[in-house]
Amino acid sequence: MLYLVGFLLTIICLLVLGVNVWVLIDHLLTTGVPPSIQHPVKFRILHYCFHLITTWGNILEKMNICSMPQFFRFVQDSFVSKENLGVFVKDMHFGTIPVRLFHPKAPSSKPRKGIIFLHGGGAVIGSLDCYHNVCTFLARETDSVLVSVGYRKLPYYHHPSLYYDCLNASIHFLKSSKAYGVDPSRVVICGDSVGGAAALVVTQTLLGRTDIPKIRAQVLIYPILQAFYFQSPSHLTNINFPLLTKDFLMTCVCKCLAIDCSWKDAMLSGASISPSDWKKYEKWLSPDNIPKRFRTEYQPPKLPVPFNEAAYLETKHAMNVNISPLLADDKIIAQLPEAFIVSLHWDIIRDDALLYKKRLEDQGVPVTWHHVEDGFHGCILFFNNTFFSFPCSLNILNAVASYIKDL
Repeated sequence: MLYLVGFLLTIICLLVLGVNVWVLIDHLLTTGVPPSIQHPVKFRILHYCFHLITTWGNILEKMNICSMPQFFRFVQDSFVSKENLGVFVKDMHFGTIPVRLFHPKAPSSKPRKGIIFLHGGGAVIGSLDCYHNVCTFLARETDSVLVSVGYRKLPYYHHPSLYYDCLNASIHFLKSSKAYGVDPSRVVICGDSVGGAAALVVTQTLLGRTDIPKIRAQVLIYPILQAFYFQSPSHLTNINFPLLTKDFLMTCVCKCLAIDCSWKDAMLSGASISPSDWKKYEKWLSPDNIPKRFRTEYQPPKLPVPFNEAAYLETKHAMNVNISPLLADDKIIAQLPEAFIVSLHWDIIRDDALLYKKRLEDQGVPVTWHHVEDGFHGCILFFNNTFFSFPCSLNILNAVASYIKDL
């Protein structure tokens, strides 16, 4: 019996070691480190851990033990040391939607600004706990009441659950802002990555509402603003830069939008975009709209790929404006509040921010742009991490806080 137990333990140890070594080799062979990234060794270790967690999550999912998103969020939240310096924190619900309220401890003689924070993670990773310290920092440094929305995620919920939760939580907070000591005319909506998309969709959706206060400003931190055109310069040149590689991006897009992963190649090549749709959206998505300095290594596709109607029918919902708000009509864009946009040079979705910036400017909407040369996707989570801290993380949060304070 002891021999059998020892044999099984040996097999398990060899399996674990084998997976870990394979992930390390795969990381070293396929993953690039942008030249401007500070602390490249630390950065490689970070991405190796990220790659390792997703790999083990996929293994556990295939074994029907738990899903990859659940495993990743469990590991992610386990390493969070929550800090409440300078703020009161309260977990509550807006209807059925879990939210976390951050209220500065310092007394105020007048109503404060409000921040609606929608976190990133592609509806795969990220949580209220994971973003707790980011929200604490923003609430304290801007002297604002911040509400962080715990929207529904994979594996049980797909689009539009995320959108509806963010929309309904935002409406609730805007309607009841005075009860939280907030000036309803100074509420900012903020989000990173897919949270940035949700922030923009919510802002666009509420434009015509007269029964609730208007959003004062939109703060979008490396947002993903469209989910069907993957041939822009950043999509073709930044494909293997952590933490958002091409493979992980497409996994998030397909799972969130309930698209079978077999359509990935058609989406990446552009075969899923009909000629009529491209003719309609080219004026907004063309690489010519992106400044030349971001196109130095870009090689445009030589020939258009044949249109795949089956792929189009399976993926066309990705063009809806509640998924790809970058495609909203000019009359909608022109009515939006002023914006603060953060872009990262080596981010695979960098061009979404640049294209949206141009759309706002073309319609006369004030834009403050903060571009980070040494940033990487998801970096704000590490602004106060003892080991995995990077200068770009605090750089971005300080810039966001400074902008909100000055409103």
